[in-house]
Amino acid sequence: MTVLVLTSEQDVTADMVVAQLHELGVPLVRFDPGDLPGDVALSAEYVRGEFRGYLSTGGRVASVEAMRSVWIRRPGEPAAHAPEPSAWLTEESGHALYGMLDSTAARWMNHPSAAARARRKPWQMRLAHRSGFPVPATLVTTYPAMARKFAEQYRHVVVKSVSGKSPGDPPMALPTTLVPPDADFSGVAAGPTLLQRYIAKSADIRLTSVGDVHLAARKTAEAGQVDGRFGETGHTWEPVAVPAPVARAVERYKKEAELAYGAFDFAEDATGTWWFLECNQGGQFGFVELETGQPIARTVAEWLATEPTA
Repeated sequence: MTVLVLTSEQDVTADMVVAQLHELGVPLVRFDPGDLPGDVALSAEYVRGEFRGYLSTGGRVASVEAMRSVWIRRPGEPAAHAPEPSAWLTEESGHALYGMLDSTAARWMNHPSAAARARRKPWQMRLAHRSGFPVPATLVTTYPAMARKFAEQYRHVVVKSVSGKSPGDPPMALPTTLVPPDADFSGVAAGPTLLQRYIAKSADIRLTSVGDVHLAARKTAEAGQVDGRFGETGHTWEPVAVPAPVARAVERYKKEAELAYGAFDFAEDATGTWWFLECNQGGQFGFVELETGQPIARTVAEWLATEPTA
């Protein structure tokens, strides 16, 4: 049975897992949905309830009814690389590809519908609280008065992207930024803004959860550090044990979110409490594996290699 990897061509994280799948001797097909139609072709036939389907790319043909798992990493939009791309062609190609794959018994990491919902920060906050994580007070608003009141109430507040994406025009990074309570919040009316109570952290925690395996790493923070993704701290990621309550909360969260994979980010405060910041359903893990030696790519490969149950 075959593993299908859907991602862009330049995806180093996927390269790590593909190498592990090769070591395990597991057949796989990898392509970017942006190459459908074109370098990728498909065909599906339904006759009297029987389903036969095929995907081909680079001279390789895979039977979709013999698909063991599908890994959605960083796929492009279907038909993005077509000679004459269009919104209609993207819609048609997406329905054809994912409709075929939905008709199989393959395991998903992660299913597109679950992944789409899991990316929404307001939904994450509610689910995290219900799952048992400590969650900082959070506000999403377009009302300047509400933003001002929130900042006055909590004094130390950060602003971050609601979607988690950086604006592309103009190109820029949008780090989590500490804002003073007397800031001018009039700009909030221009677009939804996420404000969150600032957690004075002693360390950043990245917990990578693959199936029922949880691998956590810790990086000491500098005093007053806000966003650990930006700037050098002089510290590196080191493996850390996962507290039992955190592991239980992770399992509850993933079960309700219908996720096989999740990259959880926490802020550890001076008391050792892990505060939930977000769960990225497609988060990178290569940088953690390289610094800690944790076998994350191998764990992902082994999950993908497991054949689906009837």
